[in-house]
Amino acid sequence: MEWAGADNSDELVIQQLNRAQDTKVVMIAQRRSGRVRTVLTEEDPTWVVMNNNLHWTPDGRHFTWTSERDGWEQLYRVSRDGTRTIKLTTDDFDINLLHVDNAGLWAYFLASPEEPSQRYLYRIGLDGQGLSRLTPESEHRGTHSYRISPSGKFAVWTRSDADTPSVTRLVSLPDHAIIKTLEDNAELHTKIDALKLAPVEFFDVEIGKGIRLPARCIRPPNIDRTRKYPLLVYVYGEPAGQVVRDSWGGLWHHMLAQQGYVVMSFDNRGSRSPLGRVWRREAYRKIGILPPKDQAAAVRAVLVERSWLDAKRIGSWGWSGGGSMSLNAIFKYPDLYHTAIAVASVPDQRHYDTIYQERYMGLPSENRKAFREGSPVNFVQNLKGNLLIIHGAADDNCHYQTYLRLVDKLIEHNKAFSMMTYPQGTHSIREGKNARRHLYETMTRFLHEKMPPGPR
Repeated sequence: MEWAGADNSDELVIQQLNRAQDTKVVMIAQRRSGRVRTVLTEEDPTWVVMNNNLHWTPDGRHFTWTSERDGWEQLYRVSRDGTRTIKLTTDDFDINLLHVDNAGLWAYFLASPEEPSQRYLYRIGLDGQGLSRLTPESEHRGTHSYRISPSGKFAVWTRSDADTPSVTRLVSLPDHAIIKTLEDNAELHTKIDALKLAPVEFFDVEIGKGIRLPARCIRPPNIDRTRKYPLLVYVYGEPAGQVVRDSWGGLWHHMLAQQGYVVMSFDNRGSRSPLGRVWRREAYRKIGILPPKDQAAAVRAVLVERSWLDAKRIGSWGWSGGGSMSLNAIFKYPDLYHTAIAVASVPDQRHYDTIYQERYMGLPSENRKAFREGSPVNFVQNLKGNLLIIHGAADDNCHYQTYLRLVDKLIEHNKAFSMMTYPQGTHSIREGKNARRHLYETMTRFLHEKMPPGPR
């Protein structure tokens, strides 16, 4: 709820979302009379887009809106009385609205029309004219993020790619001229260059029926393709995220690759890859069911395509939803995955917050079977391989008692496993002296012990 057009407006704009999250109604209410009228209704048989992209034009006669109603997340202009809706962006790609410059009547957004792993800045007039890419064409790859000034004349621009740490600069818009370098990370770049890291490879993997999943791979340097290497899959897989990104992701995976692991990631159907509405809705009411199935199919496909992968040494690791995916991997596909690390996972979907879980799974009372089938806690009896579970005792997102319930189930089924609790850790496990270093060294030791690195 906010003022409809200006702080001194006599009307309020109200957005109402039903519990099923498949209908969103935009209403305008008169402050003095209390009269309410509906100006926009957004409906979807699955769920409607969650956003706060309602921005008023200076005259208060129109507002912006984003919707997936035509198959892609696109930008619209809606009249104040709701009688006219105009689609401003018309191409077949998703946008992420960043800023609306009311003075210049421009909308700024991120998009990646050709490569879903990348992000670039575009703008378009609020009349639907003048679409242009502002990120220079010379920046041919990578992920670009922007914090745009209210006037739309300046932005803090941060750029990185999978092989290069971020550089942050102040630029003017729309010419994208560099005014000042705010952080060049020069010392870090020099140190990373000296490490001679293997470049990250981006590719697609076909899992059958013409379905192709975006993928990325870090190989050991100087790989010997006549021998076989262990495969570690880093996964997220839920609707809230995307892991196949051409952006800097730190050094841990590179370190593992230097030690002799192949590290891959796949974006399954239902993940937040900018591949359109149908892609993202594929996993509706099937969280924990379709995504791990896609991941397993991708692993099987790369085993066929790349003979230097060792089918006897396959592991999965992930955090939060990725932790749940790793549990589902080793519980549901025990003959494929031999090792798993699950950090801050959700073992039982019924115990996660309703606004997230019900958006993607429906109500528990209406989709009871799928809630059960998507929850890894119900499949612990299938565990054959090596499992490490990690959780923060102060996790206020994926609550600690769900972790303990998983522990109880593993004990009930007499399964051998390893566990680590961080007493001060919340969902990010950054609290407590030395917690992060201890966490990553614990995972590294576990991998070395249970799924040794290097060729065979």
